Amino acid sequence: MTMSKQEQLQNTLRDLRSAIPDVRGAMIATVDGLPIAQTFSDNTDAGRVAAMAATALGLGKRINDTLGTGDLSEMSVSGSTGQVYIYATGRKGVLAVVAPSGMNLGLLHMEARDTAGRVAAIL
Repeated sequence: MTMSKQEQLQNTLRDLRSAIPDVRGAMIATVDGLPIAQTFSDNTDAGRVAAMAATALGLGKRINDTLGTGDLSEMSVSGSTGQVYIYATGRKGVLAVVAPSGMNLGLLHMEARDTAGRVAAIL
């Protein structure tokens, strides 16, 4: 039986969370801000996060275009108790990952970049 795109994307997020259990949440959204798949460890509003991730992605792309730094691959927003990493997933989607402070960033980026590539292939 073939899995739907939705099921494939949800499994991709589950794999990410399994590889990095410290991650507080992850989401895949469309570039126009609609949630596609998410796994948060609390009652985070997926619609709001999707809209903000898509907006951040768009702003990041405009910054890169203005400064001539090439295609956006990822960006981050840091707070006192954690960070949000936003990864471009091809032309159709965005991956947002919420990590606590002190996270092993090498591991996070390795796994999240791999996940972003898988998401791009599915979308």
